[in-house]
Amino acid sequence: MSSQFLTLLLLISIAAIHHLPVVTCRTWCVALPATSAEQLQNNIKFGCSHIDCAAINPGGTCYYPNTLYNHASYVMNAYYQSQGRTFAACTFGNTGFQIGSDPSAGECVFPA
Repeated sequence: MSSQFLTLLLLISIAAIHHLPVVTCRTWCVALPATSAEQLQNNIKFGCSHIDCAAINPGGTCYYPNTLYNHASYVMNAYYQSQGRTFAACTFGNTGFQIGSDPSAGECVFPA
């Protein structure tokens, strides 16, 4: 093969790769539904000592639905995202789990 042909093939390959869509795998961390109220509160306390929890306070974008489960899930996810989405950052004493679908609802947008 000639060097001109190889150069052309290389340029076409680079152009084709440049236009491939980028696939990202976004994950979120939420509380297990059977988690006790005490553990959910502990998860909120721990998470809020590391991240900004203004969103779950009255008037915040994630105050509603105003349930311990939803507030804990928001905080757990925000902490998980801030820690680089590692498996360990979603354990919360075996009360958190990773999901692949966005749990955001209405005005409450979970970080991703």
